Amino acid sequence: MPAISCRGLTKHYGSIVALDNLDLTIEDKVIFGFLGPNGAGKTTALKIFTGLSRATSGKAWIAGEEVVSHSCSLQSKIGYLPEEPAFYNWMTAKEYLTFVGRLFSFSSKEIKTRCGELLELVDLSRDASRRISTYSRGMRQRLGIAQALMNKPEVLFLDEPCSALDPLGRAEVLDTLVRLKEQAATIFMSSHILADVERVCDIVGIIDRGKLVVESGVEELRQRFAHPVFEIEFEESAAPLIGLLESLPWVEKVSSEREDNVFKLRVSARDVATAKAELPRIISGSGLTLRQYQLVLPTLEEVFIELVGNKRD
Repeated sequence: MPAISCRGLTKHYGSIVALDNLDLTIEDKVIFGFLGPNGAGKTTALKIFTGLSRATSGKAWIAGEEVVSHSCSLQSKIGYLPEEPAFYNWMTAKEYLTFVGRLFSFSSKEIKTRCGELLELVDLSRDASRRISTYSRGMRQRLGIAQALMNKPEVLFLDEPCSALDPLGRAEVLDTLVRLKEQAATIFMSSHILADVERVCDIVGIIDRGKLVVESGVEELRQRFAHPVFEIEFEESAAPLIGLLESLPWVEKVSSEREDNVFKLRVSARDVATAKAELPRIISGSGLTLRQYQLVLPTLEEVFIELVGNKRD
């Protein structure tokens, strides 16, 4: 049974189409990255999945249960961290998690045990007795993840968990998500920060203007939609090589730059196997002094630009 699925999910706000016939199937126990530019429809989808908003048409299922508004059964199966979580700042982290546990009608023993587990998981044990008002943005995000996990959800929804965080705060939250991979829950994480998705997610769905562009594993996306690049550095000018390389049928693009007396070439190949065999021979015959030669795999950012950028063009 998929952890999350939807068919024909559509949402209109007047004349604006926020979601356009979205189909998704997400298997259990994976971290799914829902990727797209601002305004693509990510938050709208999350609100529908969590029962906070109604779809104009289409259906969604979470952990085998159809999503309907005000379903207590659904709420017991999910956890949710909004983009900007709100807290009672006069509470401590321990008091806040205790409050959340009582909302789920947990016993005092269950609350104490679960609070200890979650504070340890999100690395807030030493700060559990501090008022939330003294927490950094990163600490507040980690506390938000802890509250979303309080009921041991089958599916955890995170809306832009690293948005507006400084580099340290982002690193702290991402480290927490890596640790969450050991948990049984499926994680659905929306983001427009490509590096974050690339670091922690198993599967990626790219959405743009309410439409799903592609759904695939990160490595599969790299192989399907972006070509590897050969980066080559010489001590002398590589200008004589550029024309030769550009004339070859298996070369797609050649770019060059000079930095601190180092001449760099970036060669994109249509046929990677041929490039691997031919480039070393061409470099050897050039008489240039080679400093570095490496094959660089494309990043998720390059895939994203190719898919979304080309679509918008």
